Amino acid sequence: MARSSKSRWLVYAVLLVAAFFFLLPLYVMLVTSFKDAAQIRAGHLLSLPQGMNFEAWQLAWSKACTGVDCRGLQPYFWNSVSMTVPAVLISTAIGALNGYVLSMWRFRGSEVLFGFLLFGVFMPFQVVLLPMSQVLGYLGLSSSVAGLVLVHCLAGMAGTTLFFRNYYTAIPRELVNAARIDGAGFWRIFVRIVIPMSTPILMVTLIWQFTNIWNDFLFGVAFSGADSKPVTVGLNNMANTTSSVKNYNVDMAAAIIAGLPTMLVYVLAGQYFVKGLTAGAVKG
Repeated sequence: MARSSKSRWLVYAVLLVAAFFFLLPLYVMLVTSFKDAAQIRAGHLLSLPQGMNFEAWQLAWSKACTGVDCRGLQPYFWNSVSMTVPAVLISTAIGALNGYVLSMWRFRGSEVLFGFLLFGVFMPFQVVLLPMSQVLGYLGLSSSVAGLVLVHCLAGMAGTTLFFRNYYTAIPRELVNAARIDGAGFWRIFVRIVIPMSTPILMVTLIWQFTNIWNDFLFGVAFSGADSKPVTVGLNNMANTTSSVKNYNVDMAAAIIAGLPTMLVYVLAGQYFVKGLTAGAVKG
């Protein structure tokens, strides 16, 4: 018992140290965002602000300059919302349908097709930039939010299909066979039986896709136009905009604003993500 207690305290100590180093950059960003320029120059990196000053947050949101555009992160933030929400929902729906077909309605060559789909999971996205830009040009979606939605749906389809297919293989086939005997067809089985049992993997896929799409920079900088840039591109432009005095507090506030949605998603739904993974999201 004594040895077990010591081991437990050792594990806790290691976890506390790891958490400290992991959260230290966030702490620095947060305290710096509440300091003014004089406190940043005179104080220490880890020192607390003398008061809660929200001026940097207001500048980062609506007044800071990204190049010659001085509207802050606000337009880029809403571009990301307009891009991420439909892309997450569409790519998740496509992945659920693909996984359902490839696991419960197999046809000749379905395993080969699934193998080809897996190439999309491991393929570097840099190799598809040129052909994807040509496709967007043919469709008339270049430099638009709709074009970014299409790109992220195509890029995420392989991963979402993998998640759902591996999860659905663990569902007892007797349920599907019984529904077929009762006269249920393809869509009724999917809507009435499979989807209600898919809550864990749905949460995993939604969180996974939201994080990947919201934090994406490569597609955002490659396929967006002046009025469709996502928040990651806006944050990069703001941080690289030169001025006589570097406003570190504004940059830190902008970085927190850009990362806040993903942090909130993990805080509010992180337990469902873990439950979904342990329920078989990566099995098969």
